[in-house]
Amino acid sequence: MFFPILWMFLTAFKREEDAFSIQPVVFFTPTLQSILEAWSRSDYLLHVENSLIAALGSTALALLLAVPAAYSMAFHPGPRTNFLLLWMISTKMMPPVGAVVAVYLIYRSLGWLDNIWGLTLLYAAINLPVVVWTIYAYFREIPGEILEAARVDGAGTREEILKILLPVATPGLASAAILSIILSWNEAFWSLILTSAEAAPLAVYVASFKTAEGLFWAKMSAASMFAVLPVLVMGWLAQRQLVSGLTFGAVK
Repeated sequence: MFFPILWMFLTAFKREEDAFSIQPVVFFTPTLQSILEAWSRSDYLLHVENSLIAALGSTALALLLAVPAAYSMAFHPGPRTNFLLLWMISTKMMPPVGAVVAVYLIYRSLGWLDNIWGLTLLYAAINLPVVVWTIYAYFREIPGEILEAARVDGAGTREEILKILLPVATPGLASAAILSIILSWNEAFWSLILTSAEAAPLAVYVASFKTAEGLFWAKMSAASMFAVLPVLVMGWLAQRQLVSGLTFGAVK
């Protein structure tokens, strides 16, 4: 699984003719030419800023909506709770291209094309089912007696969630947030459709190295390296929380 990432990093330090060679060039003289050209081609920091706004903003919005929804379904389930959960996750099974015309027309009517906040809202809606399911699964493993004891002491719903539930569920919330950030950071389809210049995230920056003259593999690899480094570092630093949140309750 790591080999494509390793090959991308190696290609970033090749000359364009070596990167485009039919026979894979394993031994080569490293050069910074492609990296410097990829850095100077566009405003890299603007794309990073847009990716950060879209990823962090959509994650914050998704968590804000997912926590009360997961709380309600985990501790106060109704007759339609299971159906609602299945319906939510089923929306992830539809290919994005199936909704592209409708979403594009809506965004054009609202004036949200090439708008980073419009893109952030869409990312939040796309990732919301995954965030709800992750938090719901974690909430289900928390004994309800903890909340009952809080109610006996006079805690209301707000105190239950903010002072009792959220501190206990920190690993689950962290894993849901990390997953949402990674999914938003890697999203390419909608960013290519709905943005062009001002709101373009890193996915558009990488795709810009495909031109009418062809693909520039070394420069695209250099741009991809710039794009994946932040999320690779974040994932490495947060791996303990991510694994803890995803495996909690997996073994009874």
